[in-house]
Amino acid sequence: MSQNTTNSGKQVYQYIIESIKNATMPPGFRIKENDLVKNTGLSRTPIREAISILINEGLITNDQKRGLIITELDQSMIAQLYEMREVLEGAAARLAAQHASDVEIGILENILTKQSQLNTLEEIIKNNKIFHNTLYQCAHNKFLLKTIQEIENSLLLLGTTTLSYPDRQLQSHQEHLQILNALKNRDSKKAKEFAQIHIKEAYKIRLNRFLIERIDF
Repeated sequence: MSQNTTNSGKQVYQYIIESIKNATMPPGFRIKENDLVKNTGLSRTPIREAISILINEGLITNDQKRGLIITELDQSMIAQLYEMREVLEGAAARLAAQHASDVEIGILENILTKQSQLNTLEEIIKNNKIFHNTLYQCAHNKFLLKTIQEIENSLLLLGTTTLSYPDRQLQSHQEHLQILNALKNRDSKKAKEFAQIHIKEAYKIRLNRFLIERIDF
């Protein structure tokens, strides 16, 4: 989001982001200015400002038949999204191996220790997000952080996390441990490699789920 965005525009932007996140505005949902005025209590000017930003970020699409809708990702778009995730995640891990302090790596280790003790999906998802966000911070690169934030917003369009599949929870934890060990050894090459493998494995599950849903439909 631009630093020039007004405070009201930011409020509307965040309202829509949260609505995508909690599925009250799922992919394909039609965006109506009147509804946003009613629900946010704000005027059309900041609403249009926020919509314009979200269109630029790819979260809202101007569909010829339906008008403004929350973007629906097709197979090609999902592949592109995960391709960028792989690049960025690998870069974050590589930089973290080079720049993270021992204290920061210790924090990552504590997060993974806690992860193995969690039981509910909600707790696992939250802890997973904390691990990844901490890894990004460990890279110590503000431009990388900004790009990753935009990608994370796009990930909201995917809906259910791959961690909702029990087998993926254990597999993901093992992949995190590989990344952590590479960081502890200051092996930037391995850290990058393991981080990219982590995203590739998540993509396999995501693509499989997408194809099954198309068949079911």
